[in-house]
Amino acid sequence: MGRAELVEVISSPSPDIQEPIPGVLPAASVSPTFGAIHSLSTTETPNHGINGTPPRTPKSPFAARIMTPLASPMKKAIESMQGCLEEIGHFTKLDPQEAWLPITESRNGNAYYAAFHTLSSGIGVQALVLPLAFTALGWTWGIICLSLAFMWQLYTLWLLIQLHESVAGMRYSRYLWLSMAVFGNKVGKLLALFPTMYLSGGTCVALIMIGGGTMKMFYQTVCESSSGATDHITPLSMTEWYLVFTFSAVILAQLPNLNSIAGVSLIGAVTAVSYCTIIWVVSVVKDRPGKVSYEPIVFKSEIGRICSILNALGIVAFAFRGHNLVLEIQGTMPSSLKQPSRLPMWKGVKFSYLIIALCLFPLAIGGYWAYGDLIPSNGGIMSALDKYHRNDTSKVIPGATSLFIVLNSLTSFQIYAMPVFDNLEFRYTSNNNRPCPWWLRAALRMFFGCLAFFIAVALPFLPSLAGLIGGITLPVTFAYPCIMWIMTNKPVKHSAMWYLNWSLGSLGIVLSILLVFGAIWTIVTQGIEVHFFKPQ
Repeated sequence: MGRAELVEVISSPSPDIQEPIPGVLPAASVSPTFGAIHSLSTTETPNHGINGTPPRTPKSPFAARIMTPLASPMKKAIESMQGCLEEIGHFTKLDPQEAWLPITESRNGNAYYAAFHTLSSGIGVQALVLPLAFTALGWTWGIICLSLAFMWQLYTLWLLIQLHESVAGMRYSRYLWLSMAVFGNKVGKLLALFPTMYLSGGTCVALIMIGGGTMKMFYQTVCESSSGATDHITPLSMTEWYLVFTFSAVILAQLPNLNSIAGVSLIGAVTAVSYCTIIWVVSVVKDRPGKVSYEPIVFKSEIGRICSILNALGIVAFAFRGHNLVLEIQGTMPSSLKQPSRLPMWKGVKFSYLIIALCLFPLAIGGYWAYGDLIPSNGGIMSALDKYHRNDTSKVIPGATSLFIVLNSLTSFQIYAMPVFDNLEFRYTSNNNRPCPWWLRAALRMFFGCLAFFIAVALPFLPSLAGLIGGITLPVTFAYPCIMWIMTNKPVKHSAMWYLNWSLGSLGIVLSILLVFGAIWTIVTQGIEVHFFKPQ
């Protein structure tokens, strides 16, 4: 049996989640209309007072008059006992199911773990195409849009951290759980189910494509540097490289829970920072190719220009990811009235996003300065580095870069797959009322790895639809947190926070619609190459 956790029975109204939530543990209602059982760790504390302070017992006006030397120590003992009762909670029950699921199985996380996970999930190869956005936006608007997007998504990240324990005595450890509690079961599922599932499972499929393809590049680089040619070696096909990557990812995925992969996330963070730094430093240090221009691309039609700008905004927006994992990461931390989980979580996020900014801004600005409008549309700055500096750069640089990308893809696969593992095990624990045995847990993770591998091989054109699907998932990062904060905290109407969050939330929805429109227009006018079971 897993470690049991304390839960508080709250008689006041709370979000009524009566049906199972995919991928999350619902609050089991005491009755359909009265109260709910909310999961807490053993160090967590209910918060029933005003401004985050617990209510105090009213003092008698005669207490000061009858106080004696004997009464003074008794008063201290009573106050101490009252503090213990407030810290533990007056009514507790054991609810072991949270301790059976991979996300909340371990509650010993800290700010360092949060920084590792956030860095690993926040930096990816999608950042390598940031200089491509500058070719449509130019220097001024490119820097402005990148800066605004960074501040916007950092603000919504702060909102999610605050919303994690927005209801007294309850922790929302999954994004979908929070969405259903705020918007209602049906609307919450409709708004958040597909985006969050795609950002988990879809990202894992993309990582298999990226990791497998980069494995092939690394192998070719090593063979060329060692033997001088690859003619005598029978290379593996792309499908076989996908299989090698998937096998490695599934073996690594046998680590039990989110806290257990903190070291893996640290490796992912170090490798991501390493390959980003190597790419932009080499690009800036080497001589620029001839005929570099920084003028925005000129299009024949106005619609083409607008779609190009929308695509550039989409590239900037999609460079920031990981919001669908922030509640899960925070759910691995202990929380109490005196030390709520939002404090170490925000500390870890601030440090990690400082590192992310030091990677993304030099990558975008330095890459555009080095290559201008000559950046290839497929592959971004890494393709430009290979195209223009292949002959004047040591083989160690592309080899090390490829190796770092492979390692980062393997480690990122673990954290993005964890919500899927949590969902699969939730189904078993709900039906059987016991934790998954080790062999079933291993089998479920192997099943997901095989399914992701099959999709990567069967639908190799999925990256061509990234703009369309990315537009649908964009509100998870830029819009929903603002709207959920308003509906949960109910700020004063027409106040600064009311205007700010409604403006950002509405703008995020509008931007999502525009990006979807631009992606559809691009697909209709330019088309996509559809080929099944033929990865290239």
